Amino acid sequence: MVCFSLILPFHQSSRKLTLIKSISGIRGTIGGKVNEGLTPVDAVRYAAAFGTWVLQNSGNAKVVIGRDARPSGAMISQLVSSTLTGLGINVIDLGLSTTPTVEMAVPAEQAGGGIILTASHNPVQWNALKLLNEKGEFINHEEGLAVLELADNDRYEFAPVKKLGKITFNDSYIQKHIDQVLALPLVDVQAIKKANFKVVVDAVNSTGGIAIPALLEALGVTQIEKLYCEPTGQFPHNPEPLPEHLGQICSILESGRYDLGVVVDPDVDRLAFIDEHGHAFGEEYTLVAVADYVLSQQVGNSVSNLSSTRALRDVTEQRGGTYEAAAVGEVNVVTKMKETQAVIGGEGNGGIIYPELHYGRDALVGIALFLTHLAKSGKRVSQLRATYPNYHISKNKIDLSPEIDVDKVLSRIKEQYKKQPVNTIDGVKIEFDKEWVHLRKSNTEPIIRIYAESTSEATAEHLAQKIMSDIREIVSE
Repeated sequence: MVCFSLILPFHQSSRKLTLIKSISGIRGTIGGKVNEGLTPVDAVRYAAAFGTWVLQNSGNAKVVIGRDARPSGAMISQLVSSTLTGLGINVIDLGLSTTPTVEMAVPAEQAGGGIILTASHNPVQWNALKLLNEKGEFINHEEGLAVLELADNDRYEFAPVKKLGKITFNDSYIQKHIDQVLALPLVDVQAIKKANFKVVVDAVNSTGGIAIPALLEALGVTQIEKLYCEPTGQFPHNPEPLPEHLGQICSILESGRYDLGVVVDPDVDRLAFIDEHGHAFGEEYTLVAVADYVLSQQVGNSVSNLSSTRALRDVTEQRGGTYEAAAVGEVNVVTKMKETQAVIGGEGNGGIIYPELHYGRDALVGIALFLTHLAKSGKRVSQLRATYPNYHISKNKIDLSPEIDVDKVLSRIKEQYKKQPVNTIDGVKIEFDKEWVHLRKSNTEPIIRIYAESTSEATAEHLAQKIMSDIREIVSE
């Protein structure tokens, strides 16, 4: 996989957004001025808006919260909890947890919603409020707009003293999560135990350091090398689990003493593997391998987003199923999975969604299914990877000046390539037999992202460069 960023000299802006409001919540850098960074005032405002929406939407005065280990988490958690109780909402606080664990806890607690306090793969200075509905799934576009409208207009009312909510602390849900993973019919603990895997875990000093070793031990893995598994929130490297950030774990695997490496992001919804030689399995192929195993056990459909590898489609069709593509974003993938009754889905960033457990990206279930697949196959990790189609994705972006009409640019590209199969549900995706290029605009910046895939690294790069050249010509007219 080729990953780099191309910044075109159309416009260079030194101003960076540090508070980003979107339909799925808010995220930003800690500190600064109100409405510019993620300050206590901003945290309170959006917690109040979401709590009000929960009461209006479900009438259920209970919300589950949990956080990753980043240093600002305790502060933000206290602000959010106090705000929710001030609205008369009872809070179930899971403390240090994972995104998928909170997602599962919401329906288990029969709550009206949930808030995950995590900025996912963003650096340590960031944090966020990610918002869940009563099903433990991310709120959709319309629901997100409703929350933003409440926040923008301060349309919330706090409860009198006799109706304040209460906070209950419950740190049992990671173990409950693990127990439910182990109970899945397609997770074979005995096969994993018999394989006697030697595993290295990089949990980037966040809550994966609690959950992943505990899961592996429950799966019968006895030889675990823990790398950055103390949940201090002090990330030892860039927390996005991409190959260029994983030099240390790759070096450990190169020694030949271990069978595989497991890497998660700070909130444990993204999953990457390293093979026994210290080579990245590829985040795109996390989903491919897990889907291959699931579909080998039951005929069914799969879903990923438009920017994910074609290899999932290939594997799904080989197993007798149908593949569908969704717009980028977990909520869009989940919606499409429900529409198509998909048995497996996710995103090419290492996000596994297995509906048998719940509708959310979940590294824990991904690990359990992958290890079962690996154990039953009798292959080494590198050998398993070699059984899948080998595609290469070139990831790029173009930074455009704010006055440029990005929608017009995408429309012109669509017209220019109208003789090819074109998908416009999320930007413009153009297919060339088994190769494709996907262009989509950012929701927060005047940026066009360009992803291209081919069986050849050089061809993927050429496709991306050709489209970027087309965009230059359109913009310069």
